[in-house]
Amino acid sequence: MRGTEWRRVVFFFFLILSLKAVDLADIISIDSKRTAIRSKQADQLRRRKLLAVRKVFQCAHCVLKCEKCGTQISDQTSDQTSGRAPGQPTNDGGADTNPVNSPHVPYRFCESCALEYLDYIDRLKGNASDCYWHNDAWLQSWHCWIDYQSAVDRYLNSREFQKLLDELKQTGRDR
Repeated sequence: MRGTEWRRVVFFFFLILSLKAVDLADIISIDSKRTAIRSKQADQLRRRKLLAVRKVFQCAHCVLKCEKCGTQISDQTSDQTSGRAPGQPTNDGGADTNPVNSPHVPYRFCESCALEYLDYIDRLKGNASDCYWHNDAWLQSWHCWIDYQSAVDRYLNSREFQKLLDELKQTGRDR
């Protein structure tokens, strides 16, 4: 044997001897380590799924705030939650003039945003606005916001999001 080969043999011999001195109970099981990693990854994935759903329902569809500006909505929605349909006469027999309760407003708005939305719809119909600040940039901002709402609705109705909801329902039953 040459000098370098002899050194390799001695090295592996001492390596084998040192491994035999180690108790097998001290060695970490690869299977248990692999199982622990998979379990941790599954928990992280479930957490991400829950956060995705929570974000959509808490942030985008909160019933307590205006969908446009985020202002807290309280008394303005009392008619909507009382069972009275929007646009129906009030309890005192008068007409409902609150724009929040208008059947032409499909979003949850505060009074200010509801009026702005109705002005936006009037502008789209070609009617002139008496508010000088309702210019083309204002019109474009409303158009972009409505496009965004449509994108969120498409996402909520997508096959993938529905699958996510179904998976979360299944894992909720399993627990």
